Amino acid sequence: MLSSIFSGTSHFARPALLALADGSVFHGYAFGAQGHAVAEVVFNTSMTGYQEILTDPSYFGQIVTLTYPHIGNTGVNPEDAESKRVQAAGLVVRDLALLMSNFRAQQDLPAYLAQNNIVAITGVDTRSLTRLIRDKGTMAACIWPGEDAEAALAEARAFDLARNKNQVLAVATAEPYEWQQGPWVLGQGFSAAPPAKKHVVVVDLGAKCSILRLLVERQCRVTVVPADSSSDDILAYRPDGVVLTNGPGDPQDCTAAIATAQALLERQIPVFGICLGHQVLGLALGAKSFKLKAGHHGANHPVQELATGKVYITSQNHNYALDEQSFTDDMQLTHISLFDRSVQGFTVKNRPAMGFQGHPEANPGPRDSAALFDQFISLMSPSPTA
Repeated sequence: MLSSIFSGTSHFARPALLALADGSVFHGYAFGAQGHAVAEVVFNTSMTGYQEILTDPSYFGQIVTLTYPHIGNTGVNPEDAESKRVQAAGLVVRDLALLMSNFRAQQDLPAYLAQNNIVAITGVDTRSLTRLIRDKGTMAACIWPGEDAEAALAEARAFDLARNKNQVLAVATAEPYEWQQGPWVLGQGFSAAPPAKKHVVVVDLGAKCSILRLLVERQCRVTVVPADSSSDDILAYRPDGVVLTNGPGDPQDCTAAIATAQALLERQIPVFGICLGHQVLGLALGAKSFKLKAGHHGANHPVQELATGKVYITSQNHNYALDEQSFTDDMQLTHISLFDRSVQGFTVKNRPAMGFQGHPEANPGPRDSAALFDQFISLMSPSPTA
């Protein structure tokens, strides 16, 4: 169906600035919520999936720049959200579409951002901005209404990237809950949970809904628990396996989750770490992490599986990585990035545990690496609760 066209040029009557801590200033027009936003700025190279990107909890506290120039033409709808709200702190685009045209769309992007109190800017030379971030690294930035560049620069320069510690607690669930929704099917909506054969406890570090849905599709009963849950809390559910999910921020801040992962490994509980969870699992084993210069954000990242030489195109969203040189003797490297050869996956010798840096659940992105969920399922013994 065709939806409304924004009312002429009046929609772009609000000049705005994007100011970076290095002194760079980009001019454009504000849309979305009123006000300003200051946060770390990153870029995402996906061509589709802006709603999934905005609602990914791993983007909590970041201003997201979309490198694909034409954004907003497919609108938004409740089914494509990866969490209950927009998680990004702000949005930067080159060209905001004036026409929303998609049979599933229920709301246009500006209204959606305004409803979620998210500030955005259009008209920015995102190619130039992306090159700047690539060359200089991520930095603080401010989306500022109006044309007061000095005020915008002052906000960006005053923002301390290190002050946002343990962002996981801002996005993770506070109470345990059961998840019973499977993947979305055209013409049917979300599928119902099939009879469960395994019981998986998901430690919510900022989980995307698609992770939970793919576990349900694989006949798992899914119990989601808070990020600071202890190993005793988790073992009380008698799980067949545990997933440590994606999430925002520095993995070294996740001290509770690291301790929990260590205890689960000692008990020989099958563990699958995804993105931040992959890093937490690595730290639990004694490896070290570091911050990447510009991070990996997009749905077109080539990852090589070392055992077979196969290359998978993957969805990525992380600012930190594990240091291969710090791997302990019981860690086996399994996947590397073909962009920079950074660690993308590992298994644990003599223990049923594995980690993957990318997003095998994708959304947005290809499903090349979705079989990693099947590999995790194979690590689990028959369920005592089946």
